[in-house]
Parts: sequence; structure tokens; C-alpha cells
Amino acid sequence: MSELTPSQSVAIALREERRTMREGYAFLDEKCLLLAGEMLREVRAWEECARQLAPRLAAARAALARAIGRHGLDGLQVQPAAPGRWRLQVTPRQLLRVRLQSARLLGEAGAAEPAAWPSPEAQDCRAAHAALVAPLAELAAHSGNLARLHTEYRRTVRRVRALQNVLLPEIESSLRDVETSLEELEQDEAATLRRMRR
Repeated sequence: MSELTPSQSVAIALREERRTMREGYAFLDEKCLLLAGEMLREVRAWEECARQLAPRLAAARAALARAIGRHGLDGLQVQPAAPGRWRLQVTPRQLLRVRLQSARLLGEAGAAEPAAWPSPEAQDCRAAHAALVAPLAELAAHSGNLARLHTEYRRTVRRVRALQNVLLPEIESSLRDVETSLEELEQDEAATLRRMRR
């Protein structure tokens, strides 16, 4: 039974609160759909990046194996790295207050210092790994977007469930109790009026 004092103003306030909660529920439900749609787009973009990256990864592994075969692990570790002239270009955007971004790595690997024991295998290994940098930056941006979208989606789903399973049923129950009490009061008043007329 509701602990509210039954009155028309309480009933009107409960109806208004129920209407507001239903609107909030509809908005959050729509937000879940929009977030899920954006997550699907990000997953597809991530998969496309990963698909394009796969042959480069395979080439880098093969080049690394050849370079280790030529120089050994210790010999390869002392090969000079190619200094890169890179600049990360991040383009931010928002979807329902979720910060999303796309990233592009601009620039190129520079020429390495001369090695004490140069070899084509070491040069191939250096070039193959430098070719991984740009697609990995793009992949990282999609991964970050997916993580933020997933967090917001889970938060929104919790709110939707709270409205659907807790708050709306409580309001409905309170409104039903108040309306029932008001009907009983009206019936008591009508019975009292009939008795007074007699």
C-alpha cells in the first residue's frame, strides 16, 4: 500500500511522473539502438582494418624470422632502428555524448643510421615493421571507440532496466493505490450525502 496521502494533486503528480518516466524509457531505448548500430559500424571498420593488416603482419613475421636467421636475436637487437617522422592526426566526433575518434598516422620512416653488420634481411625487417605503424594507429582508434561505446551501452541498458523493472512498476503501484483510495473516499462521501438527504 502506498504511503502517500491520497488526493487529486498527488494523483496528477504521479501521472505526470509516470508520463515523464515513459518518455525517458523511450529515449533510452532509442539510445540503446543507436549505440548498438554505431558499435556494429565500428566492429566492421575494425574487422576491415584487421583484414588489411593481416598480410603486413605476416610479412613482418617472415622478415623478422629471416633477420633472426641471419643475425641471431642478439645481433638483430643491435641493428639501428629507422627514426620515423610521424604525426598522429586525430579527428574527434561525438555520438550521444560518447567521444569517438578516427586516427591517421601521417609521415614516413626515415633512413636508419649505418649498421656495423648491414644486411638486406635487417633492412627488410625494419621496413616491414615500419609498414605496420599506420594501420595499427587506425586499429587502435576503432578499439578505443568500441570500448567507449560498449561502456555507454551497458550503462544505458542498466538505466532502461531500472526504469522498466523498478521505477515504472513502483509509480504504477503508487498511482493505483492513490486512485483506489480516492474512489473509496468518493464512495464514502456519496454514501454520507445519501444518508444526510434521507
